[in-house]
Amino acid sequence: MFIFISLLFVVALIVVLTVRFNLHPFLALLFGAIVMGFLGSLEGSVLVGSLADGFGATLRSIGIVIAAGAIIGEYLDRSGGAKVLANKILDKVGEKKSPLSMSLTGYIVSIPVFCDSGFIVLSALNRAIAKRAKISLAVLAVALASGLYATHVFVPPTPGPLAAAATLGANVGWVLILGLIVSVPVLFASLAWATLYCKRFNIEFELSELESEKPKTPPSFKLAILPILTPILLIAVKSIAELPAAPFGGGWFLSAVQFVGDPIVALLIGAVLSFLMVRGGGKKIQNKWLEEALKKAGIIILITGAGGAFGAVLRETGLGEFASQFAQIGGLGVLVPFLIAAFLKTAQGSSTVAIITAAAITAPLLEPLGFDSTIGAALVVLAIGAGSLTISHVNDSYFWVVAKFSEMDTSTALKTHTIATLIMGVTGLITVQILAWLLI
Repeated sequence: MFIFISLLFVVALIVVLTVRFNLHPFLALLFGAIVMGFLGSLEGSVLVGSLADGFGATLRSIGIVIAAGAIIGEYLDRSGGAKVLANKILDKVGEKKSPLSMSLTGYIVSIPVFCDSGFIVLSALNRAIAKRAKISLAVLAVALASGLYATHVFVPPTPGPLAAAATLGANVGWVLILGLIVSVPVLFASLAWATLYCKRFNIEFELSELESEKPKTPPSFKLAILPILTPILLIAVKSIAELPAAPFGGGWFLSAVQFVGDPIVALLIGAVLSFLMVRGGGKKIQNKWLEEALKKAGIIILITGAGGAFGAVLRETGLGEFASQFAQIGGLGVLVPFLIAAFLKTAQGSSTVAIITAAAITAPLLEPLGFDSTIGAALVVLAIGAGSLTISHVNDSYFWVVAKFSEMDTSTALKTHTIATLIMGVTGLITVQILAWLLI
């Protein structure tokens, strides 16, 4: 019980350090891990060893993947590929169903692109559609924001799910496959909220084009979608190939599928394909985009490594023994990681930090909760993702991006976007729980 109370204290300490004192999550997590080690009576050498081993083991499996994913996202953003995808989906679905179009656009774009960046890039298009189709901007804003959020927390190679998979030792392929399944009802629940409720909010705005770096020639739809779909398909096919039924048999073909479907190789292939989106500007602009992508990746990699270090220290404290009493709670084990992530998200605002921290806390609990199998670990990653949706409010940078780029006042944003994230989180939890009952 003392270890559990110590954990609550350390989590509260991390939240206070990041929210009240604006300490970077990388340092807050490492500091929290050290405090937890002292409270858990770990010897100095054991504590330092756990920090180093946890940090290194996590980055060994995920560092290159995050960097490659960041490159794909940056090129999709800077080349104009995101807007190309949006316009293509809008053409196919039609203006009358523009909320669905923007939701689907966000859903696809946010797989490699951070949801904040994706919303900023697409907000001008959102406003233009609202004027042209005479649809409330609140409806389109919530539809786009929710579509971006759905894959941001559930589908690799978004950094949050990748980091959680590394910390929990989950198979990235199964996180991807099950994440796509979970994200669909989450997407449509938020879309229903946007179209049925948010239409009552009338937002007055003047149409103006956002100032942004625009390429002379944007990429084609095929070039824009290629770096996103290729890694997803390669990783998914590898996971299917490794099923006990061995659908692809053995030999050289299986080895080839396992090689190209490894997340590191698959994402590197996607990164190389993203270079095809560069039209004009030559090496100078390409080097600039690469540098920006790697800067963003570096921050996430450091936070992820610190989360892994925190988890390694927790494993040494014996927290799993206390958690074993949760093993028999009527099959509701996914509720535990969901609540941990929801608390962290609501308290400090960042979904990615909530996912990484919750994964570190949950890692010693997998076996006591009965989720130490391949499918079980993947479902815990998704339960954490659902918790990290719940809820986006005034301490979340994404909340302000959605509000300010959609001309919403704070009250309107709380009534529309914030409630949408609550609905998404609960829908995600229910979906993950149903999958747990069916698959475990």
